[in-house]
Amino acid sequence: MPSLTIPYVPHYVAAPPSKKTLDYADLAIIDISKADTEEGRAALTIEVREALLSHGFFYVVNHGYSQDQTDRIFDIADLPFSAVSDSEKNTYAGTMKQSGSYQGYKLRQYWHIDAGVRDQIEHYNINRDVTKRGHPEILRPLLPEIKEFSKHNHFNVLHPMLRLIARSLELPEDTLVNNHDYDAAGETYVRFMKYYPRTEEEEIKTKNVWLKGHTDFGSITILWSQPVAALQILTREGKWRWIRHIENALVVNAGDALDFLTGGYYKGTIHRVVKPPEDQRNYTRLGVFYFVMPNDDVKLVPMAESPVLQRAGIQSRCDDSEAPTMEQWRKARTSAYGQSELENGKEKGVEQEVINGVLVKHYN
Repeated sequence: MPSLTIPYVPHYVAAPPSKKTLDYADLAIIDISKADTEEGRAALTIEVREALLSHGFFYVVNHGYSQDQTDRIFDIADLPFSAVSDSEKNTYAGTMKQSGSYQGYKLRQYWHIDAGVRDQIEHYNINRDVTKRGHPEILRPLLPEIKEFSKHNHFNVLHPMLRLIARSLELPEDTLVNNHDYDAAGETYVRFMKYYPRTEEEEIKTKNVWLKGHTDFGSITILWSQPVAALQILTREGKWRWIRHIENALVVNAGDALDFLTGGYYKGTIHRVVKPPEDQRNYTRLGVFYFVMPNDDVKLVPMAESPVLQRAGIQSRCDDSEAPTMEQWRKARTSAYGQSELENGKEKGVEQEVINGVLVKHYN
């Protein structure tokens, strides 16, 4: 019987956690393994609802991946950046502005951040259908593992959460699962992302902001926690607070699509990336994400049949007749991000643009 082996991948050594005292957000920790029982689901429904209403961000633990499995996916995540030449990266570069899709590489200095400074961030994006386009040679033997990682996020993490969210809205449990079909046409994808240190001049010009405050355009984002402190959320009280690293936990947040579908009940949370604390400043920051979107043909209108939304009052971001589909919204947001001219908003430190008739804000 042949031995089962996996391709060798060099081990990625992450930065040690920061020892600096930071103003961390107090986020709920959701033990998703409790969703296996009816009693557990009932309790988690309340916890998830409160987490979404209070911060829109929360941690998920006991998600089914061991620490060794998580370490392995970070090892794989580093390869598109450390083991692929610049010329091969260009071969697999995405066409965000033209196609409205992030598939492939987003290379460094594509986004304008502020004051003429462009980003120092690379990411590589792989649709859950890993055969949708070609990949760098180093990744090809690893595609089965990446596909399994995608399926784990979708079925073992996302689907239980979507059922809890549907329950919290007093809707049938599969309401949101049905419009997040793994096999349907859509752009849900795995992202590997690497942030590189910047010059002091760049930090001064951008006031230490690496990515301006924004909401994600999908429904749910799953970030696999890593030790370099840089992610901040804008709390409901209007204060920026850091996200703490928890070993082998997931950081989950709501995005625009969930905001649309719940009529503003579960709002997408504004978050940004800033310069890491001093003891982590010279390290790269490697991220692993699962960006979730409803099926492309889902029209982003409130689920008005929800008794909860009926009681709370629906606050649509646009008229139902003008609401975009998920495909229209993701393409418009992807094409515009970091490329369009922003206008000063009415609020201090806020810039804005109108996309598909919907006001989108960016926070400094």
